[in-house]
Amino acid sequence: MRHRKSFAKLNRTSEHRKATLANLASALIEQKKIKTTHAKAKATQRFVEHLVTLAKKRTLNSRRLILSRLRDKEAMFALFDEIAPGYAERNGGYTRVIHLGRRLGDGAEMSLLEFVGFETVTHKHKKEEKKTHKLGKKKAEKEKAAEEAQVEKAAPAEAVEEEKPKEEITPVKEEETVTKAEAPEETGEETKQAEAEPEPQPEPESEPESEKKEDESKEEPKNE
Repeated sequence: MRHRKSFAKLNRTSEHRKATLANLASALIEQKKIKTTHAKAKATQRFVEHLVTLAKKRTLNSRRLILSRLRDKEAMFALFDEIAPGYAERNGGYTRVIHLGRRLGDGAEMSLLEFVGFETVTHKHKKEEKKTHKLGKKKAEKEKAAEEAQVEKAAPAEAVEEEKPKEEITPVKEEETVTKAEAPEETGEETKQAEAEPEPQPEPESEPESEKKEDESKEEPKNE
């Protein structure tokens, strides 16, 4: 018997319906809220709350079941790490459905599906979006241009302060390097000139033959 086995078919085949619910559930887990038709929101609420109860068990079997139904690893990790720990002491009622009225065009009933307890996360994004809408594109561009101009003005002032001490130190170093570089060049030129010009050697003095004979004659009588 098929008692208590009714569910929303969403005017889709079984494969299409499973894919639709998996996509809506993964979007809800990542963004913490989604806006869709009321029928899809109620079907997704039932689908997601069952996944949260499985994630609270934190077993390998529950992890595999959730991955087979979500078909998204990032959403599965977010469900186990971010969402399931926050509902450890809560038995059901993890999500809420808020009616938003009818949609323009076809008049379908729209609803907001969100996790209970994650309103602050989505509220910050809302404030940022409202600011951008109120300011408009032109004002936002003007503010960005003003901020960039301030950054550009601050950068040259810092560069000048950093360059000042360098200018005082560099001239002294340059003079020292110039004097050190000139000294070896002069010594090198002098050595090259000294090598090119040979030193004059003194010629040996030649004694005349007459003086040599007189010396020999003086030495002979002494020997006798």
